[in-house]
Amino acid sequence: MKILLLEDDYNYNESITEYLEDLGFQVDSFYDGEEALDAIVENSYYLLILDIKVPKLNGHELIKYLNEMGNETPILIMTSLVDIDNMTIGYELGCDDYLKKPFELKELELRVTQLIKSKYNTDKNSTYKLKDGYTFEFISGVLKKDDIEIELTSKEIDLIRFLIKNANYYCEIENLRENVWEGKDIHYADIRMYISKIRVKTNKEFILSSRGLGYKIEIPS
Repeated sequence: MKILLLEDDYNYNESITEYLEDLGFQVDSFYDGEEALDAIVENSYYLLILDIKVPKLNGHELIKYLNEMGNETPILIMTSLVDIDNMTIGYELGCDDYLKKPFELKELELRVTQLIKSKYNTDKNSTYKLKDGYTFEFISGVLKKDDIEIELTSKEIDLIRFLIKNANYYCEIENLRENVWEGKDIHYADIRMYISKIRVKTNKEFILSSRGLGYKIEIPS
């Protein structure tokens, strides 16, 4: 599960990145707003953690660009600027939460976990109810069939998470390579093999495919 961090203070950046990675997140960290914006355009993230006072493009300006792009990734603003005027600007632009500096890393963990749960899960148990009796716990990555857990590799979990994040829409295989495999040099045949292995563990209809469109997981309405 990939998170973007924008923080120009070296110590904050390093400690937050290390802490989140120890929790199992993938973190792309940046020190200025322009580099962060370029990364958001090119990649898909589950959460954006943004400082406001950063070089080249500040946090508020970055959020404005994201709004113009139609980007709906949840945003946690992490800043010492927590007077009512700055908080008003942030919330009006569409941020989801504020974290005042300085803070305990455990508080960051709690806020990150809560934001991801609230944005990507459909019920209080943080579980997606899929077709044919399957359920998927988004945070833990646990897939079950009629309450029986199905063993998955970490990359299979990442693949299912991404398809569920984009549920009911086909994702091109190149999109999977860029986001699930982070643009690494992996052959399309290998990606198809991962999909085939998931189907063997579930059923042929768990991940749907369409020639020229890609792959998708459907969530019943």
